[in-house]
Amino acid sequence: MKINWGTGIVISFALFMSFILFFVFKVQSNHKYDNELVTEDYYKQELAYSKEMNKEQNAVDMAVQVVITKTNEGITVDFPKDFDSSKIKGKVSLYRPSNQKLDFEVPISLSSPHLLIPKSNLVGGLWDISVDWNYEGKDYLNKQVVSF
Repeated sequence: MKINWGTGIVISFALFMSFILFFVFKVQSNHKYDNELVTEDYYKQELAYSKEMNKEQNAVDMAVQVVITKTNEGITVDFPKDFDSSKIKGKVSLYRPSNQKLDFEVPISLSSPHLLIPKSNLVGGLWDISVDWNYEGKDYLNKQVVSF
């Protein structure tokens, strides 16, 4: 049987598509190529996104902002001085993009407008800091990236 150029092109396309599909199925079925999301409960977090945006807008609209700074002792979170520190409640979440095992949270319980996260709790590198707090029924959210 003689193969003309049209048949050769069709056979070439079929072989090429088979080659590509073989590798797509191989990568999807092999557990070595893990396709996990960055966070465990990604879809729950996505549903709460609108509420989070409102909290961030409340924080932006404040006259005096929350300040997150790196110091020799660790990381300090300074709340507005005109707020009653005992009424500020919430948590500070520290997220390490390179290693999920280093992530941790610190509850906010203040006697002064300053919160210190000790240097001993922090490993050098990039940290995403999220301060989710409440004052007199109004929710706020401040986010910042700090390299420690």
